Amino acid sequence: MNENMLKLNANPVVAFLKKPASEWTKSDIIRYIEENEIQMLNLMYPGGDGKLKTLNFVITNRDYLETILTCGERVDGSSLFNFIQAGSSDLYVLPRFRTAFLDPFAELPTLTMLCSYFDKDGNPLESSPENTLAKAAKAFTEVTGMEFHAMGELEYYVISEDEEVYPAIDQHGYHESAPYAKTNEFRARCMHYIAQIGGQIKYGHSEVGNFKQDGFVYEQNEIEFLPVRVEEAADQLMLAKWAIRNLAYEMGYNVTFAPKITTGKAGSGLHIHMRIMKDGKNMMLSNGVLSEQARTMIAGMMELAPSITAFGNKNPTSYFRLVPHQEAPTNVCWGDRNRSVLVRVPLGWTAGVDMSSKANPLEQDSHFDTSVKQTVEMRSPDGSADLYQLLAGLCVACRHGFEMQNALELAEKTYVNVNIHDDANAGKLAELSQLPDSCVASAACLEKQRKAFEAHGVFSPAMIDGIVKQLRGFNDSTLRKDIENKPEEIKKLVEEFFHCG
Repeated sequence: MNENMLKLNANPVVAFLKKPASEWTKSDIIRYIEENEIQMLNLMYPGGDGKLKTLNFVITNRDYLETILTCGERVDGSSLFNFIQAGSSDLYVLPRFRTAFLDPFAELPTLTMLCSYFDKDGNPLESSPENTLAKAAKAFTEVTGMEFHAMGELEYYVISEDEEVYPAIDQHGYHESAPYAKTNEFRARCMHYIAQIGGQIKYGHSEVGNFKQDGFVYEQNEIEFLPVRVEEAADQLMLAKWAIRNLAYEMGYNVTFAPKITTGKAGSGLHIHMRIMKDGKNMMLSNGVLSEQARTMIAGMMELAPSITAFGNKNPTSYFRLVPHQEAPTNVCWGDRNRSVLVRVPLGWTAGVDMSSKANPLEQDSHFDTSVKQTVEMRSPDGSADLYQLLAGLCVACRHGFEMQNALELAEKTYVNVNIHDDANAGKLAELSQLPDSCVASAACLEKQRKAFEAHGVFSPAMIDGIVKQLRGFNDSTLRKDIENKPEEIKKLVEEFFHCG
């Protein structure tokens, strides 16, 4: 990391240590704590419900601080995960130094770190979320020789009291400015805090969804991240959701990442962008077009798409968003710049033209390498997702493409360049597989395709069993049809899963 990047970095720990987070050591953490008079240390780790848990420590002396950083602490695994029995439930949580940040919400000066789980023998816990993702990333590199990067588009609704001034047009909030969008300043503050705690943000904006209900205004927002190593991408999304909720609580807003709030209004997705890297080069393009490697990874996602919903669409309201003839996908296909498909290839600055010099005549052609920006986007997941499971599942699916004999044939077969929801394209639509329409159906798909996820020891059989059991427990095979014309029952369901993920 060069001097300019250090100067512009929003994370105060980076600024103080003058080195990137990936290079932090235990001695760096101790020095930061001592020289900045940090009084508290928090350890955070994801539970089986997809939310971060917290363990607080008062720093009383250096010896105790070093003990915490070296040994971590015991936690009750049976209270965190349904696959762990109470009779043998003790786990260790060990801090990952690269995740350290100064807590912007703490009254006392507090340093917080994310943790990894270890079992009684001192080995990474086989079924823990972060270890599953680490195993998926490792297997991807071993099979392909490349590194898997990802980033998320985090959509959410902010709920505030209704104001009659400058009313926004219903369902037309996309990139709206103040004063028609009322919560832009809240989003800006969220972005500031997320950057302070280590998030690499691309941008933020107001999204399509806005409506009024029961005296409140619901405004949809989005914060999109930059692609990073897949393990870091999961950590950043976890911390971003934590920061957004904490700031909302401080400012008197309510926030939800729920996939669907009410019928007829935009739902919130969690689109995931992916790229594959080798020796610092983006391998998604070849001579300005999508590379063979990129189409191979897309084929893997086409093959395993039905079971990806088991990780990315975790409760019954998810399947009220994944309905035909809307922007959320229901068909297993992919295409360029096409929002009716499951996997979209967004614009990638591949024209070979310096548009900046055309917009700014005083600028010379910079010959900037834009290939680094090309990604592909999976559009089915939503805010109910278990972030580590989802990103591990996508990593597995993309690796699976390289293990398939007919990957490029499948990629060609599932490519579409039309809006598949137009009546004129009904024939093409009939050729495509469909995503599951319920948690129960997702469980069945995962059960059928589980060997792909268990390969290379990535997902443990116990984790797959737990996911299948959890999804089947919703017993929602016909729920969407049963209550589609019963607004009170839909409202009750939404309330039950309002703060999912």
